[in-house]
Amino acid sequence: MAGDRAAFAELVGRHYDLIYRVAFKWCGNQADAEDIAQTVCMKLGQAIRSFDARSAFSSWLYRVTLNAVRDHHRADKSRQNRNNAAAALAETIVEADPDGPNDAMDDLWAAVAELPEKQRDAVFLIYSEGRNHAEAASILNCAESTVSWHVHEAKKRLKGALGVPL
Repeated sequence: MAGDRAAFAELVGRHYDLIYRVAFKWCGNQADAEDIAQTVCMKLGQAIRSFDARSAFSSWLYRVTLNAVRDHHRADKSRQNRNNAAAALAETIVEADPDGPNDAMDDLWAAVAELPEKQRDAVFLIYSEGRNHAEAASILNCAESTVSWHVHEAKKRLKGALGVPL
């Protein structure tokens, strides 16, 4: 925060894998994940000044990375990229037979990709990242009850969209 370049380089080195992993899970391909991670690292130089230590650094970094992912998706809204992201997310939480079909999970994560932003982020953090509601609340900078509400609303939407109980 004070402009120490060596400290900044060490900070980026320690957290690059987290940034890349989150980006990859959302975009579903290596090239886009690398672009997003590079963007986050470049923005971090300025953004670090806004870190106020009220939450853990990793929680704050999740927010910065998720914002970069959102920006990337806004710039590239093609349906194929969203389908790739859903497939990548499904692979991270399901032990699927690589030779067998997994249409149900593909459909589920494609539907998750279509949720409103806050619901999508809550579902991603809880079910893909394995975060608890308190951690997700810290990352999303909201109350834990708000995360619970977003997940509840997302489940209702998914149930309606897929016609299956969740």
